[in-house]
Amino acid sequence: ADAEKPLSDAILDFRPGVIGISVRNIDNQSMGAPRFLLDAVRPVMDTCRRLSEAPVVLGGAGFSIFPQSVLDYLGADMGIQGEGEGAFNALLNRLEQGENDPDLPGLYFADGRRPKLPVVHKTLDDYPLPQPDITLSSHPDYAPQNIWLPVQTRRGCAMGCSYCSTPDIEGIRLRKRSPGSVLAFLRRHADAGITQFFFVDNTFNLPMSYAKLLCDTIIESGIRIRWQAIIYPNFVNEELVKKMARAGCVRVSIGFESGDEAILKQMDKRTDPGTVARISDLFRLHGIRRMGFLLLGGPGETRATVEKSLAFAEGLELDMMRLTVGIRIYPHTPLAAIARREGLIAPDDALLYPRFYLQEKLSPWLQDTVKAWMADHSDWII
Repeated sequence: ADAEKPLSDAILDFRPGVIGISVRNIDNQSMGAPRFLLDAVRPVMDTCRRLSEAPVVLGGAGFSIFPQSVLDYLGADMGIQGEGEGAFNALLNRLEQGENDPDLPGLYFADGRRPKLPVVHKTLDDYPLPQPDITLSSHPDYAPQNIWLPVQTRRGCAMGCSYCSTPDIEGIRLRKRSPGSVLAFLRRHADAGITQFFFVDNTFNLPMSYAKLLCDTIIESGIRIRWQAIIYPNFVNEELVKKMARAGCVRVSIGFESGDEAILKQMDKRTDPGTVARISDLFRLHGIRRMGFLLLGGPGETRATVEKSLAFAEGLELDMMRLTVGIRIYPHTPLAAIARREGLIAPDDALLYPRFYLQEKLSPWLQDTVKAWMADHSDWII
């Protein structure tokens, strides 16, 4: 409802020839209190259809995971899977030239035809980072101290965690921006008064050599910023942590997911509890706040492994801890294959509506146990 009037005004004032809608999240990934977020997009679609005859094109991370399912659910005309910066421009050019049925990589149509595979660019410098938005500094809800501006320096991940949807969104080939282009983005926004950033790369520390080079570039520039990042719980040494601290890093999110070595192997995590503890201590020693994550209830999980993970997380003495009970099942993942073999999901389930893997024998004990632990830890959240 809040977006309907500005959207209506924009359509009536601009009279677009094409309308693009980005779908980032499908649901809130919470088994205990699930929310299917696509229902909130339908009123946006209705407004677009009511006020314009322009074709509607979908994109975004959520769309890329479930391209045909989201296209069908929302009733759009087309959708672009994968990186849209180049593909959307190519589509607009084709449509402007009168091609109503363009054959482009990653382009889905409402009739269900299978597209060519999306194009994956080798360098992200082909896609310029956005310029500062003056509305961020003028809107009362967005005072500079409240903003952690997202910035992505690399895409793609080949780590292969069993539950992860990143390969469907970004691919497995790791691609990077040049440190100079990242610094230029940071400096432009710092000059505009925004000095806090969130590096949303899935694995800021991979490759470690690039992470160090990026930190060195920030340090040598003299720019004064604060930032946070997501760390894969391996491939971290003290040299990197020191550079991160000097470059302005104030918090990291460490997705170790379990404190049991067998469960970590089941999740295809390339780490172990000892490595996680060592990395956590390094960040603590250098004044960087730490947030941890546990995913509980997956394949192979038992009461013993749950209790071991909770005790392990407690022993890390993190600044914040997020617990998730039940793991969201995404298509094309090893977790989805396991769930199908075990009969938890149907072979033809597209998984658009949220489905979760949870060892049946652990429920409701697991939920009750997590609640009890959280009652004793004010810095633990769910």
